[in-house]
Amino acid sequence: MDGQPAPRRKARRPLHPIAAAVMAASLATTGCQGMAMTTQDVPPEEPARPDNTVADWPLKFVQHNFGAFCYSTYGCRVRYNGFDHTADPDGELALSSESLGDRYPDNLGGGYLGILNFPPPAQVRWRSKDGTSHEAEVDIGEIFRDQLILHDVPREDVREGVSILNPEIVLEVNDRTINVYMRAFIPTKALQQSGNPHSGHRDELLLAWSRTY
Repeated sequence: MDGQPAPRRKARRPLHPIAAAVMAASLATTGCQGMAMTTQDVPPEEPARPDNTVADWPLKFVQHNFGAFCYSTYGCRVRYNGFDHTADPDGELALSSESLGDRYPDNLGGGYLGILNFPPPAQVRWRSKDGTSHEAEVDIGEIFRDQLILHDVPREDVREGVSILNPEIVLEVNDRTINVYMRAFIPTKALQQSGNPHSGHRDELLLAWSRTY
């Protein structure tokens, strides 16, 4: 009634220590629905390292360098990772690989650095030596789908504790043929040239894929 003070509520007595312990154990067992872990809550695995050592055998790569070369072609265009890697004139025949003598194919390498595996396929347009027009899509990611570094160095010959950096992927257009190579710098325990202190590695150019059009 108006003017009457509100009735006083009885204060709750604190839980007995044993009862409090039982309640805490129950919550710990059943968990809280809002805190339940789902697959989305599982921390993602750390990304693979961009370099390797021999301890990571077999050697894999998560990014690569790239280069493109055209021989005996007209107007050769190679586009990869959003970049045009060649710009040969349409009316001029590119020099032949034979004209390079002993420099070929050791001159092939990848100067476009740090491409994450893998962009869309490379787009290639050119005319072969006989004037025929060609177009091709070269799927680098499919060629290297296992992401293994191609090399010929036995595990026991690889120097320990030394980083093995990005391999080079090279696309070569040679008249009617497209070749895709890999070159990897692999540090070795032994010098490859006696008396040359800078020869403690191997970096052979290895053919991974080829097609004639």
